[in-house]
Parts: sequence; C-alpha cells; structure tokens
Amino acid sequence: MPRRPRDHYHVYVVLLSDRVWNEPAFRKANPGHDIAKPCLYVGMTGLDPDLRFDRHMAGVQANRFVLKYGERLVPELYEVYNPMPYEAARDMEVELAIGLREAGYAVWQA
Repeated sequence: MPRRPRDHYHVYVVLLSDRVWNEPAFRKANPGHDIAKPCLYVGMTGLDPDLRFDRHMAGVQANRFVLKYGERLVPELYEVYNPMPYEAARDMEVELAIGLREAGYAVWQA
C-alpha cells in the first residue's frame, strides 16, 4: 500500500538507564518488572524518531525520565510499525507500551 502524505507519525522506544528505577513514580507504574529486562520510554511523534530523541535530550518538550536517564533509541522494538497516520500512532503508542510491560519491561508512556 503506498504511503499517504499524512502517514508521517512514528512510535519510538528509548532505552533508559537502570537508575530510573530509583524514581518512585516509575517503580509504581511497573509492579511486574522483570529485573532482567531494561527500562524503556515509549512515545509518538510527527518527527523522525532520531530527531525527537535529540530534542528530548536537549530539553525541548522533553519527558523528564528521557531527559535524565535516556541512553539511546531501540529501533528493533518499533521500526516495523512506522510510519503511520496520527490516529494509528496515538493508539500504537499505548498498545506498544502495554505489550512491552506485559513482556516484563519497565515502561513509561506519558
């Protein structure tokens, strides 16, 4: 199916430092975390995920956990879904976070 011009939204996943586990809100959101699996942030954007990650790290519309603990993108967890229309990205952000959490990852999704 050809890509439509409006299909420019992306979901993305950021690897967070294990130190994020020291944040009470993050711990509370992830009671079933498998300690063998990493901590992640899941987001959506109309930008290229690399650019969005750079903006997080520069403090531009940044999630506090990504700004403080972000290490790198994890494209193997999201590239298959991109790009997509806004509504699909909005839904996929939530579904991806739920799926990763169910798989034992500690996930923050704002």
